[in-house]
Amino acid sequence: MEDSSHVEIILRPETILNQVGKTDIIKAVKCYMSTHSRYSCAEKFTNPFLSQNIVSFSTTNEDGHKSNVDKVDEKNVYYHAYKLFDIEAADEILDNRDDSELPAASHLIVPSTALHGLWESLVFDNNIKKNLLRYVKTIIQYSDRQIDPNIICCNRVILLHGPPGTGKTSLCRALAQKLAIHMCDRYQQGSLLEINSHSLFSRWFSESGNLVRKMFAKIEELVADQDNFVCVLIDEVESLTCARASHNSGTEPSDAIRVVNALLTQIDKIKHYSNVIIMATSNVTGKLDEAFIDRADVKQYIGNPCKQAIYEILRSCILELMRGGIIYPTVTVPEAGSGYEDSNYHSFSNRLMEISEKCQGLSGRSLRKLPLYAHANFLNTTSYTLETFLDALLKSADSMFNEMKMLSE
Repeated sequence: MEDSSHVEIILRPETILNQVGKTDIIKAVKCYMSTHSRYSCAEKFTNPFLSQNIVSFSTTNEDGHKSNVDKVDEKNVYYHAYKLFDIEAADEILDNRDDSELPAASHLIVPSTALHGLWESLVFDNNIKKNLLRYVKTIIQYSDRQIDPNIICCNRVILLHGPPGTGKTSLCRALAQKLAIHMCDRYQQGSLLEINSHSLFSRWFSESGNLVRKMFAKIEELVADQDNFVCVLIDEVESLTCARASHNSGTEPSDAIRVVNALLTQIDKIKHYSNVIIMATSNVTGKLDEAFIDRADVKQYIGNPCKQAIYEILRSCILELMRGGIIYPTVTVPEAGSGYEDSNYHSFSNRLMEISEKCQGLSGRSLRKLPLYAHANFLNTTSYTLETFLDALLKSADSMFNEMKMLSE
């Protein structure tokens, strides 16, 4: 499949949304891009029509990297004009057996200002983000063509598994945001429903299965609206799908079995809706029920980042500290694999790559903590040079590895 570029146009909240208006705005953006840079984000416009109707636009590929649309066949360039919803997540409440209210899920309208830029900030090995995005678009295409799911199996379930701190949950949230943007002409809005797995276990015997059914009844209410694309996120799904085989050894309560059965039944039921996708994450796949694993169409392992991915994560942290004036003066730090060895800044890039090599084994979450750790423990000034920061970054990495070693002993 050929790579595509996406021009994402953020509309102002006061802009009146209708298809004619969107068409006019997209035409104006195309005209603007023909005489300005077609490679980067634009936020200030000389065109009054654009300045009155849009906040900014950016051109990216499916991975979220900047894309030069001049080098892409026009038929593979897609334009998306959308608004960001500035609405806080709301709790989805279930009634418990003792008439108490149970906050069983968090409901966020997407695309959301809270998730803006998350997709672009995530760095993974290979083409994980692109492949997940294309998978969901494929199942939507199959739904449009009314492909029989009994002939070509499609349960609309994605399972991300791997060690803690590797970005599985963030990737699911970012995927929901990106899908809402790319399908803004098809759906008026998207919904990200994050299920609180632990809350669905009731202190009342046999009630947990009923809570799962009640939760999916709420989901069915959302997907009944064909203008709404619903992404269901079940974080730490092992809390709900413990292996039923372990019950035979007497190590699991029978209520857990009812929960697994209820969840599998509801997944089989909801897969017939065309506007829903279920995303699940797990840190311990060995505890997952085999029937649930079998229902997952995509089983993607998310591990700790490789050296090149670590470089990009640390580089993004450096750019953010430069933007905030903490690392000063601002200098260029090229992307990994961009020929930085031949640039005027090769010394910084080579040093950062050396640090990245020593950081192998750290999770993405730990890597994004390193700058704060370095600043707090090894730097005594409010601003510093990149060279000084890199020295502190290496020290903080060594210190973090020592802490991890002590915790494991």
